[in-house]
Order: sequence, then C-alpha cells, then structure tokens
Amino acid sequence: MKHGRKLAKLGRPRALRKALLRGLATSLFKHGRITTTLPKAKGLRPYAERLLTHARRGTLHARRLVRRAISDRIVLAKLFNEIAPKYKERNGGYTRILRIQNRLGDNATQAIIELV
Repeated sequence: MKHGRKLAKLGRPRALRKALLRGLATSLFKHGRITTTLPKAKGLRPYAERLLTHARRGTLHARRLVRRAISDRIVLAKLFNEIAPKYKERNGGYTRILRIQNRLGDNATQAIIELV
C-alpha cells in the first residue's frame, strides 16, 4: 500500500524538484543551517535525514548512494568524516525546522532548517 507516501511537489517537475533538494541538502550539510521557505524545508527534511542515515553506516555502498545526491566532494567528505559520527548513537531526528518571520516581498512563510 502507498499510504503516507505523498511528496510535496513544490510547483516543479520531478527533475527540477530532485535538483532543488540536492542543492538544499548540499547547502545544509555545508553550512549546518539554511533559511528557506517552509514547504521546501518540510520537503528537505526526509531527504536530508535519509542521506545522513546512509552516511552513518560509513560503508562504500552508503558512500556511493550519498554521492548520487551530493556532488560536492568537500561536502561529501565533511558529511562522512565530521557530521555522521556525531549522530552515530542517535536514532533519527537529525534536523530541526524553526519558523521565522514571513518574507517581505511576497509574504512567503520562511523557516530555518538546521542540524540538531
């Protein structure tokens, strides 16, 4: 059954949505916290947590799976060498979403997504 498998479309076709999530995940792992719109942050959370769960394993296969999404080698090395060991004992819940004030131009709901 496909219960609870619905993804946020974010107003983009599949290829552009995947590219957006890859870019957001790369920025999140590079900087530790990013500011974006609330729907993008909510869409990024399961994607980034899945990548971090793979990185926690630290195997060659896990590295190749994460490499599909994170193309920046420096960020990939940081994820496996610095970020993943911090969460070795944690069972999920690696990110936190905090709502902030709306964007001035279009009143879009803004959020900060950060690594816990």
